[in-house]
Amino acid sequence: MSQGSRPRPAVRRRRARARRGTSLLRLRIGFILIAMVLSVFAVRLFQLQGVDAAAYVAKARAEGVVTVTLPATRGTITDRNGVALADSVDGLMLVADPTLTTRHASQIATIIAHRLHLDYFDLLQRLRRSGTHFQYLARRIPATRATAVLTAIEKRGFTGVYTRRDPVRSYPAKDVAANLVGFTNAMGQAGEGAELMFDKSLAGRDGRATYEVGGGNRIPLGDNSTVPPHSGSDLRLTIDRDVQWYTQRVLRDAVEHANGLSGAAVVMDTHTGQLLAVADYPTFDANNPTASPDSDLGTRALRDVYEPGSVMKVLTTAALLDAGKVTPRTKIVVPPTLPSSDHVIHDDIAHGTLHLTLAGALAKSSNIGTALAARQFTPRQLYDYLHRFGLGQTTNLGVNGEAAGVLADPSTWMQIRQDNIAFGQGVSVNAVQMAAAVNTIANGGVYVAPSIVKGRARTNSGQVVGSDTTTEHRVVSRRAAAQETRMMETVTMPGGTAPNTAISGYLLAGKTGTAQRIGPKCHCYDGSRTVSFVGFAPADKPRFLVYAVVQRPRNGGFGATVAGPVVDDVMKYVLQKYAVPPTGRSVPKLPLTW
Repeated sequence: MSQGSRPRPAVRRRRARARRGTSLLRLRIGFILIAMVLSVFAVRLFQLQGVDAAAYVAKARAEGVVTVTLPATRGTITDRNGVALADSVDGLMLVADPTLTTRHASQIATIIAHRLHLDYFDLLQRLRRSGTHFQYLARRIPATRATAVLTAIEKRGFTGVYTRRDPVRSYPAKDVAANLVGFTNAMGQAGEGAELMFDKSLAGRDGRATYEVGGGNRIPLGDNSTVPPHSGSDLRLTIDRDVQWYTQRVLRDAVEHANGLSGAAVVMDTHTGQLLAVADYPTFDANNPTASPDSDLGTRALRDVYEPGSVMKVLTTAALLDAGKVTPRTKIVVPPTLPSSDHVIHDDIAHGTLHLTLAGALAKSSNIGTALAARQFTPRQLYDYLHRFGLGQTTNLGVNGEAAGVLADPSTWMQIRQDNIAFGQGVSVNAVQMAAAVNTIANGGVYVAPSIVKGRARTNSGQVVGSDTTTEHRVVSRRAAAQETRMMETVTMPGGTAPNTAISGYLLAGKTGTAQRIGPKCHCYDGSRTVSFVGFAPADKPRFLVYAVVQRPRNGGFGATVAGPVVDDVMKYVLQKYAVPPTGRSVPKLPLTW
């Protein structure tokens, strides 16, 4: 074929088939490559949507979603008149976004630790924590302090630290009723007293806010949700803040003047059993509980037990009167000493043979006279009366750690045990328990359970307590209670053991108490004493009962000289505050001797 001539048809056809074959091969190879790429994407999509879906959702949330607690406002604790004893005031929390604070974490931690007295290394760890946009740094800080800390951080040019609302617990009365009210710590956790007893209802329920963040900032149109907080319920106590304040101050002065170890005092409404004051000394400032030893944080009036001494004679003689074993004028020959089992019983003051009436034995607080009269009871009979007076069992106030005291099973009583119990040794009580027992006499022979909550409330354990749930039961007859009251009046008259406690214009029924103390080391009588006094007035129409007890006075004082003035001063105050008029009945004329 010459140059420039066209290929023959057969050659052209072979060349065309070759070109088509090459194109088809390329197309097939292209399809195969595309299928391979699509397969890779399909496998990856299946992994994202199916196999690893939960993991990636969690990762997305950790990196882009923040959940913040919205604190509930804790319920207010008030006295009977609505005066705040514990309240929640404006406060702030410090929080951080570690994605923004990591670079300057050391400097930020130094500022916060120095100003708020927090642990530097803990703050450093929180400020550098990876995988999160939210960390708590400090909770429940007074607003002024939190704002000052944030200002100091921002002045240094550091970012990523913020404040949020976080109510702070405040105790405006400081130490007044602190042992009853309790406290909350820096993290808002309840400790002691009503704060702990009723924590579930006081605390309420925190809410939460969840929102998306990006680049350290909240995304305005991102997904978000809010569960609002539910504020706690308020709690109203039976305490009168004014009476509580005065009782605490008088008790403190008495304990310090006697160089005593501690003291407790109780003020009770005789008819309702409501406690107007439950005072302890030493006590503490509820705004700063860590400044006081743990032993001062609870309420001694309910937790500490002791032998009540001669105040017990009120219960013993009232039981004898009710049983018809004696009258106030029953004659008792009181020898200088009284053999009992393999022991010998003495009176506080040595004497020869005395001729006392039952009223005289009570007025002069004769251990021997009381024991002799009580021997008309079997152990079981005396035990049953004392148990109905509330001894050997808690008062069911609902207070954590309340001690029941000790009233041994009568089957274990020898003669010395029964004699001792009759005049207040060999048995133990707490102060509220003993006040409620003697209040039975003031209330016409009917025991009324004491209450510390006005109305009703449910404790953390589910127990419903309060003045609306108070129970009553008769212990002695109205006649026996009236006779016992007349005998108690002689205690505060000339010839009795506490004439210094008489209140001008009013009749005061009272009883002194002095008992040996069991030492914590030897577990034996160590020579120290528990001294006490109980009184109610007006004796002819009782309205209030006051009971005071002082442990280990070292000034040589007794119930009449150490605890008596406490009852006298507090009773005068409460009668005046509540405008209780004198009733004007004449002084009792019971013979003390024969």
